[in-house]
Amino acid sequence: MKENLRNTPRSLAGATILQIVPALGDDDAGHAAVDIALTLLQSGARAIIAGDGGPLVGDLRAFGGEWLPMINDTYNPLRIRSNAARLAGLIAGERIDIVHAQSAGAAWSALSATRRMPVFLVTSFPDQVAADSWPGTSFRGSLARGDRVIAPSTYVSRTMVERYRIAPDRITVIPRSVDTAKFNPAAVSADRIAAMRRVWGVLPHMRVVLAVGTIAPRNGQMSMIEAARLLVAGGDRNTAFVFAGDDGGQKRYAGALRQRARTHGIDTLCRFAGMPADMPAALAAADVVVMPALQPSAGREVAQAQAIGRPVIATTVGVFPENVLCPPRMRDELRTGWLVRPGNVSELARAIAAALGMDGTAYEALGARARQFAEFAFSPPSVAEAIRGVYTSLLARDA
Repeated sequence: MKENLRNTPRSLAGATILQIVPALGDDDAGHAAVDIALTLLQSGARAIIAGDGGPLVGDLRAFGGEWLPMINDTYNPLRIRSNAARLAGLIAGERIDIVHAQSAGAAWSALSATRRMPVFLVTSFPDQVAADSWPGTSFRGSLARGDRVIAPSTYVSRTMVERYRIAPDRITVIPRSVDTAKFNPAAVSADRIAAMRRVWGVLPHMRVVLAVGTIAPRNGQMSMIEAARLLVAGGDRNTAFVFAGDDGGQKRYAGALRQRARTHGIDTLCRFAGMPADMPAALAAADVVVMPALQPSAGREVAQAQAIGRPVIATTVGVFPENVLCPPRMRDELRTGWLVRPGNVSELARAIAAALGMDGTAYEALGARARQFAEFAFSPPSVAEAIRGVYTSLLARDA
């Protein structure tokens, strides 16, 4: 019966789309939901967002979007059942055409609510792949049961196909958006950059290699220390190696990093700065941004660094190979950074040396390419348009 009611192709004009999000906070996820709502309204659709409150509710309402309070990012079965009943009434009363669930709890509720109703369900997987364990894996399996499933990367997509046996043609890969207006070299003043360098204690003539991320063994900062040793041994003493990240409870590891730097005689060139309050300025103050992770992570900084026009060096783990343009995926003259094997210190040192060794013209050209790539792949309008395309294809029965 549900399928029979979907037989007539439609467009977004006049359709009603409900996004269910954990909250409309002032973060990437909240802004992405609002950007999608704006794109829908510009297409002639009605845009509703349900979730916990947040500072972006006013922004949504200001341009004509609708907000419904609904706590959904929960494992509580009573809450999930209550939300399902509420959603069923909402779908019928508001003539909703597509429900887009962006948390596992929301997906469970939506699956129950839409089972016998003429409405499409879209689900979105999170940035990182959680460990395969019961009951978490079973609960998150609700995200694999949408009519269309959005994955933030091919890496996550492959893992989810294997874990949940999803048909690959039901998955669309759309990366998470990055605020390319905030992470824009033109938006970061020279005064902000100078202030950041002063915080780090970097002299004006020194270059900066920046490693961003929580100080922890999985993030590979020890590889950075060893690469710095090789570079300094090669004669480079005009580069500061800045580790920007909180210790995350890994005080012993943080201490081991400092001790290794002292042992190698490079402690005066290393800065352990904590997570910067002004991340755009931190990235803009760097000459090279390094993500030496040994294990997969969300790695938002790779996209942010390219948006700010800086070359990036990342390891070949998780999503990183998808988010950096370099050989063999791209010709050398079109690269935006380098990829190295995790834990391979010599490869990391050579990549840093190559980035620092570029002349001014080549460096500026790489930065411009990185910015262009970030605008194309990660900008809020690009991501919102890609998600709009998923909605459109469902309504047109291209799925």
